[in-house]
Amino acid sequence: MAAAGAELQGKYQKLAQEYSKLRAQNQVLKKGVMDEQANSASLKEQLKMKDQSLRKLQQEMDSLTFRNQQLAKRVELLQDELALSEAKGKKNKRSGESSSQLSQEQKSVFDEDLQKKIEENERLHIQFFEADEQHKRLETELKNRLEVLETDAAQHQAVVDGLTQKYIDTIEKLQNDKTKLEIKSQTLEREAKECRFRAEECQQQLKNLHADLGRRLDDSLCIINEKVPFNDTRSSKYNALNVPLHSRRCQLKLRDIAGQALAFIQDLVTALLNFHTYMEQRVQIFPIDSATDTISPLNQKFSQYLHENASYVRPLEEGMLHLFESITEDTVTVLETTVKLKVFSEHLTSYTCFLRKILPYQLKSLEEECESSLCTAALRARNLELHNDMKKITAVFEKLHVYISLIVLPSIKPDGLLRTNYSSVFTHIAAGLHGFHNVMKEISKHYSQKAALEHELPTATQKLITTNDCILSSIVALTNGAGKIASFFSNNLDHFTASLSYGPKGGTEFISPLSAECMLQYKKKAVAYMKSLKKPCSDSVPYEKALANRRVLLSSTESREGLAQQVQQSLEKMAKLEQEKEHWMLEAQLAKIKLEKENQKLKSSLTGQLIEPMPENSVLPNTAEQEKEEAIKKTSRESVKRMSLAPDAKSREDLIKNHYMARIVELTSLLQLADSKSVHFHAECRALAKRLSLAEKSKESLVEEMKLASQSISRLQDELTTTKRSYEDQLSMMSDHLCSMNETLSKQREEIDTLKMSKQNQPQLNHSSQDFVKPGLKNL
Repeated sequence: MAAAGAELQGKYQKLAQEYSKLRAQNQVLKKGVMDEQANSASLKEQLKMKDQSLRKLQQEMDSLTFRNQQLAKRVELLQDELALSEAKGKKNKRSGESSSQLSQEQKSVFDEDLQKKIEENERLHIQFFEADEQHKRLETELKNRLEVLETDAAQHQAVVDGLTQKYIDTIEKLQNDKTKLEIKSQTLEREAKECRFRAEECQQQLKNLHADLGRRLDDSLCIINEKVPFNDTRSSKYNALNVPLHSRRCQLKLRDIAGQALAFIQDLVTALLNFHTYMEQRVQIFPIDSATDTISPLNQKFSQYLHENASYVRPLEEGMLHLFESITEDTVTVLETTVKLKVFSEHLTSYTCFLRKILPYQLKSLEEECESSLCTAALRARNLELHNDMKKITAVFEKLHVYISLIVLPSIKPDGLLRTNYSSVFTHIAAGLHGFHNVMKEISKHYSQKAALEHELPTATQKLITTNDCILSSIVALTNGAGKIASFFSNNLDHFTASLSYGPKGGTEFISPLSAECMLQYKKKAVAYMKSLKKPCSDSVPYEKALANRRVLLSSTESREGLAQQVQQSLEKMAKLEQEKEHWMLEAQLAKIKLEKENQKLKSSLTGQLIEPMPENSVLPNTAEQEKEEAIKKTSRESVKRMSLAPDAKSREDLIKNHYMARIVELTSLLQLADSKSVHFHAECRALAKRLSLAEKSKESLVEEMKLASQSISRLQDELTTTKRSYEDQLSMMSDHLCSMNETLSKQREEIDTLKMSKQNQPQLNHSSQDFVKPGLKNL
């Protein structure tokens, strides 16, 4: 169900991403459509303006043609009048000068009027030519603009067709996804029903389990209250006495880690020995060579101390070796039982004291080198750096010594270190080892620079160069060893924290060495018991022999029953005899007491008291013997013979002693049996308690799973409803969007059609105007 929900969520996210992409493309297309609409609107405005200008020009052309016609008629009238006047002039040549002057004036007026008309006609021709040229230029521009717009419209139409096809494909895809999701929702509903049915079954099982666990808990509590005297895990002191589990794997891992640590310590010890030895050689030869001159008392003392380094460094390896040998498979390695760690800590303490002892001499020796005439400024700076480094390495060893001595405390003084501080101590040790590695890197860097500067000195001898190289190699070995130990300890820090501090369950104190020893003894007993259980089984009886024995057994069934009856009777007789034996043992004890009383009376009579009551006293044992004889006759003759065979007091005392010893042995065996039964019952109670806790945990987990299942069911139902609504909303939005796109496309198509129609109509208008104007020009 969770996988189906995750798949549905992923599908929904993909659809949402596709919808967002389509929405972004829709915005781009909408912007393009709006731009085209703006361009078409501007083109419409321009067309309107051009139409208006064209109408004005057409009106002007109409007025000009009308004026031209009027002028042409006027010219014809004037020509007719001129012809008439010329004819009349020929006839009336003799008319007066007044008429000739009048005709001359009229002619001059006509000439002026004609000249004006000609000029106006020329001007109109020029304007018409300019208007015609402007109209042609505007027509070419509009044609080019129309071609560009047609190409853009074709491109937009292709984009719109592609988007329409894409929207159609998307709608088909969404419809397919919708059908798939409906099928999936139906399957999820079926799964939800099955989950509800399973949840009801689980709830019923949980009720039954709760009732069963409650009953078991009551029984366990009753048994615990009756059989367990007290709970030792409540008290930390008593819980510390409980034996923890022994982990063989943990022991093998610790031995492996100890072996690795021993190898690292051996390398480190070798490097320290070489470092101190070569430092002693260097003190002997620099700044003054002891072979040619006497070195300073300070360097003599320093060399003497350095010569003793083996007695302080070698024990570190020996202590680690003893610690490694103490960690075996059959031991319990915790902080309280690792007694050999104390030896290693003592050796580390002695080496730290050795470093403290040689530190002042080492610092003074470096200062003496700085005061030498051969020491340059750069060499003096390197010596000062080494001066600080030697202080740091001594401080690092003191820090490690302090924390290792803290780890030793549980094996010496259990209350000296709290378990809560255990991990922090190991963390500080790891930090100290990393600090040791960093200091050694600085020493290696500074000493290499110092050695390079000393080799450049004119007084540098081959012995000094060789010694410096040896010291550098030992420092590099120390640096590598420190890095290996630091990384090794950091990598195994979690294992140290978890394995070296385990104890009884629920305990806050460390395990005691006595508990560890007891645990190992029990482990050996358990191993011996397991070995005894693993003895080879005896060979089985062959089939033929088994058949023959079966016939014998079938034939001797009656004899077996008789023997069983005899055994039962003999057992009953033995039980009765045991009871009689106890009875006669008590009688013998009473007789012994009476005999002691008679002896006391005899002693008193011998000292001078009455002797006459002796027959009465003699009667008492006779009466006692008669009573004994009657009791013996009632019980058995064997006991009478046994009593008659023991007439003296010593034999009776031995008999009573043997009886009580046997009784004590029997009671001890019964006590041991009762102890074993109580231990068995205690183990059963612990097992029941564990089972009860596990059942409670399983109950809680089942309740949580049931809650999660119900939450997932409700969440899936909500997601199903939301997905249905979202898909319906998306489909409605896309259908509305497609409708709006179709409307915009239809509007664009109409606008393009109108543009095409206007383009087709424009040349006709121009031709008609030209045809209309040309006759007038011809007439002119």
